[in-house]
Amino acid sequence: MDFARVLTSEQELRELMGEPVSKSVVDKSLSALDRHCRLFISRSPFVLISSSDADGRSDISPKGDPPGFVRVLDDHTLAIPERPGNRRLDTFRNVLQNPHVGLIFLIPGKRETLRVSGTARIVQDAGLAATLSVAGKQPDLCMVIDVEEAFFHCAKCVVRSQLWSAENWPRIDDLPSLAQTMIDAGRMDVSEQYLQGRIDQDERERLY
Repeated sequence: MDFARVLTSEQELRELMGEPVSKSVVDKSLSALDRHCRLFISRSPFVLISSSDADGRSDISPKGDPPGFVRVLDDHTLAIPERPGNRRLDTFRNVLQNPHVGLIFLIPGKRETLRVSGTARIVQDAGLAATLSVAGKQPDLCMVIDVEEAFFHCAKCVVRSQLWSAENWPRIDDLPSLAQTMIDAGRMDVSEQYLQGRIDQDERERLY
C-alpha cells in the first residue's frame, strides 16, 4: 500500500511527536525489580511474552495461571512455568535463536500494566519445577528471564479500550469458534463440531 509519508528516522519521529512529556517517564525505568514490581507480579494471573527469531520475525505468546504463577527468584530473575499446550514451542524456538524477550503483566481490574524486558533461558530444574506445581503437576520446563529493564505503563490504553468495563465489551456471539478458524486456515476436512469437541476435551484434561 502507498501512504502519504513513512517515517524512517528518530529525528523525523521526534520532530513530529516531540520529546518525552516529563523527566519522570524516563526516570521510572528500573534495572531491577523493586518491591512494587514484585508485588504486581505476585498478583498477576496473565502475562504476554514477545520474542523474535534470528531474522527478526516476531511472536507474542500469552501465558496464564493462578496469580503469582510467574515466580520472582530475586530482583533480577523471573521464572515462568511451561504448561501443556499445542507443542508449537514458538517462544522457545525463538529464544534458542535470540534470547531477548519482552513481557507485559496484567491484573484484572488494574488499569496500569508492568513491562519487563531481558534475556531468556530454557531451564529444566527439578527443584524449581517443584515450586511451580499446580494441581500436583510440575512443569517439564521453565523459562528463566534475566531482567534488564522494568517499568510501569500508564493507564491510558486501558482507559481508552475500557478493557475492564464489562458493560462496554463488544459482542462476541457472532465470532467464529477456534475450531472454525483452524478448519478454514488449514483447509481441514473435518466438522467444526468434531474439532471443537477435541479442543474442549484438551482444555478439560490437559491444563496441567
